[in-house]
Amino acid sequence: MAVHKAGRRTVRVATAVAAAALIGVTASACGPDGGDNGGDNGGGAGKTSSAAPKSKDPGSEAPDAGAPEAKAPPASSARLADVAASVKGGVITVGDPKAGHTVKVYEDSRCPFCKKFEEGGAQALIEPVADGEVKIEYTIASFLDKNLGGSGSVNAANALRAAVEAGKFPQYHAAVFANQPEEESDDAYTPAFLLKIADKVDGLRGAAFDKAVTNGTYKEWVGEAMTAFTDDGIEGTPTVLIDGEKASGDSLYDQATFAKELKAAGIS
Repeated sequence: MAVHKAGRRTVRVATAVAAAALIGVTASACGPDGGDNGGDNGGGAGKTSSAAPKSKDPGSEAPDAGAPEAKAPPASSARLADVAASVKGGVITVGDPKAGHTVKVYEDSRCPFCKKFEEGGAQALIEPVADGEVKIEYTIASFLDKNLGGSGSVNAANALRAAVEAGKFPQYHAAVFANQPEEESDDAYTPAFLLKIADKVDGLRGAAFDKAVTNGTYKEWVGEAMTAFTDDGIEGTPTVLIDGEKASGDSLYDQATFAKELKAAGIS
C-alpha cells in the first residue's frame, strides 16, 4: 500500500488526491515518517482552531459553547450499538473477544484516507462484527499533530478512549470520522467540537464523558496508543491487517472490493 507521509504541507495531500483521481488509482495514506507523498489535512502549525473560539469567561459557558454543529454518523453504525468495546494497553477492541477472526486497524483521526476507509471498506466489517464473527482491534495514532500543527489527533484519540468508558465507542468512532474537517480547514478537533459530535450519539453525553473530553483525561493513554503504533512498525494510516495479513491498499476505499478480501480470508 502506498504511503501518504506526514511532514509536508496541505497542498501535497490535495495534489496526491487529485493526481490519483486523474489516473484512476486509489489515493494513498498518511504516515509519520516523512516522504514524497507527504501532506496534511488541516491548518499549518501555529494556527488556532476556528471551531471553538475561547470564551472571555470560560466558567460562564458550557464546555461546547462556540463549537459548530456536527452531523450524525452513518446510519450503519447503529448496527454496532450493542457491540462491546474494551481496552488493553494502547488498543481498543470492538466485538466478541472470542471471535474467530481479527482485523487490526491503524488510524489517525485527522488522516483523510482513514475517513475514506471508514466510508468505504470498513462498511464491509459491520455485519461480521455485529454477528460475532470478527473483532476489530483499533490502534489510534496521533502523529499528524506534530506535522500539521494543533492537537486535533490527540484530542480525538482522548475522546474516543472516553467513549469506550461510556459504552458508545463504535458509534462515536463513526461520528468522529463523519465530522472530520476538510483538508484545508484549521485544526477543528477541539474538545468543544468533539462534544458537539458526541451530541449525535444517543446516550453518550454526560458529566464523566464531558469532563474526560474537556480535561484530556486519557492523554496518557493516547501516548500509549502511539507507542503501540510505533512498536508495531506501522508506516502509514490506514493500515489494515486481516488475520495478520496486510489488506491491499486498493481495497480499503471500496466496500465491495474490501468485502472480497474478507471473503478470501474466510469472513462472510
